[in-house]
Amino acid sequence: MLLQVLGTAAGGGLPQWNCACPGCTGARAHPHRRRRHASLALRADEDHWYLVNATPDIGDQIEDSDALRPGPGHRRTPLAGVLLTDAELDHTLGIARLREAGGFTVHATAPVRTALRERLRLGEILAPYTRVDWLPLGPGPQPLGGEGTVELSTVPVSAKRPRYAAGGPPDPDGAGSADWVVALRLRETTTGRSLLYAPALAHWSDAFQRAVDEADCVIVDGTFWDDDEPVRTGISRKTATGMGHLPISGPRGTARHLTRARARCLYTHLNNTNPLGDPDAEEHTSLRSWGLEVAADRMVIEL
Repeated sequence: MLLQVLGTAAGGGLPQWNCACPGCTGARAHPHRRRRHASLALRADEDHWYLVNATPDIGDQIEDSDALRPGPGHRRTPLAGVLLTDAELDHTLGIARLREAGGFTVHATAPVRTALRERLRLGEILAPYTRVDWLPLGPGPQPLGGEGTVELSTVPVSAKRPRYAAGGPPDPDGAGSADWVVALRLRETTTGRSLLYAPALAHWSDAFQRAVDEADCVIVDGTFWDDDEPVRTGISRKTATGMGHLPISGPRGTARHLTRARARCLYTHLNNTNPLGDPDAEEHTSLRSWGLEVAADRMVIEL
């Protein structure tokens, strides 16, 4: 299974267009610090590649990946579809950019499909341009690609709705469906090797821990370094956990779990306030001492 990291930044990217915080200012002065919105490309087989989340940077992300570029036919593309972890705008706006395609699939959980089709009306908007097949996504394994050598399944990680869907009808269970945000499990059937991808993680459940234990590579939410970062930097009155993101460090941090994992573990979805956006920040020393990494844009991972 071949994976291409297309982006590793949280909402707004790094730098964010309207932000002059130290992280964004540093990225403007040092272009090698720039990060595009968090996304991943997966090769299911020779003829089928899937994007994990479709970001506002989707056009540039495809152009920067040799494997995703069109050819040899004028309109032949290896891109078969999109796999969604949630319904957030930063992870779904790129779907509209695919309107020139002859057709593609979108795999998403039930509440995410409903939000995109009924609240954003993406189905109606795209219908005059292309065919979009909206396919269910759930906990049971389902094959991807023409040869079916990659299986896809999910682990619910949060009931957080995107803001545009906050006023929608209540979820059927009455308490909020955790399927609003999921981690994706991608497993190659021929080798048994697997990836767990969770760019947004609000709760470290027993089910998520089992998925980490079974994975060969884990790419997880690294939005904030510590829980107080959003408040300390002035971007929010809420803590990281209050915003739906477990921090990396501290008593609530994900690092304490990942240091015990057998898998290769990397962080993605870095906010512009996260010191890890600066390659010279001392926090990188701590991360290395824990045996953990920060994913990089354009990184290739082969499992």
